[in-house]
Amino acid sequence: MARKRILITGAAGFLGSHLCDRFIKEDYFVIGMDNLITGDLRNIQHLFKLENFEFYQHDVSKFVHVPGQLDYILHFASPASPIDYLKIPIQTLKVGSLGTHNLLGLARSKNARILVASTSEVYGDPTVSPQPEEYWGNVNPVGPRGVYDEAKRFQEAITMAYHTFHGLETRIVRIFNTYGPRMRLNDGRVLPAFIGQALRGEDLTVFGDGSQTRSFCYVDDEVEGIYRLLLSDYAQPVNIGNPDEITIKQFGEEIIKLTGTTQKLSYKDLPVDDPKQRRPDITKARELLGWEPKVSREEGLKITYDYFKSLPEKEIQHKDFTYYNKH
Repeated sequence: MARKRILITGAAGFLGSHLCDRFIKEDYFVIGMDNLITGDLRNIQHLFKLENFEFYQHDVSKFVHVPGQLDYILHFASPASPIDYLKIPIQTLKVGSLGTHNLLGLARSKNARILVASTSEVYGDPTVSPQPEEYWGNVNPVGPRGVYDEAKRFQEAITMAYHTFHGLETRIVRIFNTYGPRMRLNDGRVLPAFIGQALRGEDLTVFGDGSQTRSFCYVDDEVEGIYRLLLSDYAQPVNIGNPDEITIKQFGEEIIKLTGTTQKLSYKDLPVDDPKQRRPDITKARELLGWEPKVSREEGLKITYDYFKSLPEKEIQHKDFTYYNKH
């Protein structure tokens, strides 16, 4: 029987590269696509020698052509960190709108099922916690984070329109904070920022008073949830994340303990529209997919810290806090 063929956009990124690994492991023919604006070929270089993997360097905001049949598309192309999407706001909006439109058109022409990567950011700064899929969100469309939040909200809307109007097989995953090896050390997100500061012997920067919360899901758990959702028959959005909620202050203290640094927490003003709470309601994932996270934060953080420690010294020393300095 011929291998099933899957296109994964954002393939050289953090999550995209782990998804490539998973579908290779499941014996799919994987076509990776990435314009490398935030992705890194090192994340997938181990796949280039395989006969069931190929890679296209391409921006999905432009017309996408893939020869041959396609069974599935995973659309994970998008900047996902504040530093990135504030540096390249227009590209962020385009990949969520034009890019999604192009890939939905490709899915329709190939009769392929498409799963799009949405985000917990569609909930904005929530007034409801934990956040169920039925919550519509509290988002500032013209704030600094609006370029990412609204790109993802539009992405969901056009995906559902293709599902209802064209009968296209679509899936929508709302991804909550995910971490693990291959994250960029200084991409502006709290976990790599804390570990990077600890490795450099700097105080850990907490924005606001540290009472805001996040819920961290290890990448293997996230990939398993995405895999199950793709193969399910459910077209509405599904939260995939870890409901184990922690304050940023507590999390900073955990990182200090993990890394053995003598540094302390230092406090700065909270960036504009930074969400105060982030915790998924995963009832749907449990009931529909039989999924829940398995990897504890202690276990996942140890693996992630070991990965960051192994990076070249120049990557550890490189810093970029453009986002926080500007906002």
